[in-house]
Amino acid sequence: MRTSIAIAVGSLALAGLTACSSGGGAPAASPQAAKSSAGGPITVAASDTECKVASTEVAAGTSTFTITNGGSKVTEFYVYASGDRVMGEVENIVPGLTREVIVELPAGVYETVCKPGMTGKGIRGPLKVTGEHKPLSDDAKLAEATAGYKRYIKTQSDTLLVKTQEFVDAVKAGDIEKAKALFPVSRTYWERIEPVAEIFGDLDPAIDARENDLAEGEEWTGFHKIEKNLWVTKDISKDGPVADKLMTDIKTIVEKANAAELSPVQLANGAKELLDEVASGKITGEEDRYSHTDLWDFDANLQGSKAAVQALRPVLEERAPDLVKTLDEKFAATEAELGAHRAGDGWKLHTELSKDELKKLSDSINALSEPISKIAAVVAK
Repeated sequence: MRTSIAIAVGSLALAGLTACSSGGGAPAASPQAAKSSAGGPITVAASDTECKVASTEVAAGTSTFTITNGGSKVTEFYVYASGDRVMGEVENIVPGLTREVIVELPAGVYETVCKPGMTGKGIRGPLKVTGEHKPLSDDAKLAEATAGYKRYIKTQSDTLLVKTQEFVDAVKAGDIEKAKALFPVSRTYWERIEPVAEIFGDLDPAIDARENDLAEGEEWTGFHKIEKNLWVTKDISKDGPVADKLMTDIKTIVEKANAAELSPVQLANGAKELLDEVASGKITGEEDRYSHTDLWDFDANLQGSKAAVQALRPVLEERAPDLVKTLDEKFAATEAELGAHRAGDGWKLHTELSKDELKKLSDSINALSEPISKIAAVVAK
């Protein structure tokens, strides 16, 4: 769950990102993206106190939600299934901007949710989806794309379990230096699978929330609570229960992630979400504000995004070959820009990069984000 603080940090990352967007927000929807199964985009007028969704009933299939933030707080928009399972989301919608998300929804009862301030349960409304549709995964290539991506999630989550356990063991043993070394390593595997991890309600914030992500009265747990104690208080003697809970939550989310049925459009959205994570937290130094190990997360998000795109590659090559060429070029450019900041087997600290170096990284993510934003529309054709 990203925070408004990241957006407010001098717009180093987002100045470039919004510059390539229509209406100051996400890139303009293609004709395909603008066609929901209900016949057009579903507009959402978000503010600090309201979440006005133009339609509370849509036809089953793919629908595009276009969200405009008319409030004063950064907001998020979600479509939830039962149990707050995320079917589609857009985070970091800053005041005055418009963003969009394409969601595949089978018939059923859902909720639309705006979260002004990006905390709490949000402003909720009902969404009824009726009728029948042919799932996108009926297409053999799209079905294989989701299967291939799930294999990637399985390999990454298996290693996440191992590395998180090593980190937890070091914390419980009181070994601060070992825990510091393991912190960015364990998070690498978490950040690669985060689009799937974020599907499951409160588990993601329990694992990955920063202190200011919390609504009043919420308990702070997870990676970043321990991070603060490792680098700031330098006392992890009381973090055993926090570490145990982190391991329990990781095991739960890995189990759920490996069992989840994914829509092909979720792969496309996930690839974009991971770049948004970089733009809102890694570039600014907001994500790992105590350890400054943001570039580990940056690389993990980039590789996770690339894995989702590669899973969809056969479909994209068939439907949008020029887009594939652009994606290859932009991924290569971003990897090269980031690669300049390698330090041994890891990465330089965020605090070791100059403003100019961070700006170049931001520009490369900006250039990559634009073509990635077009993938969902291609998949949903």
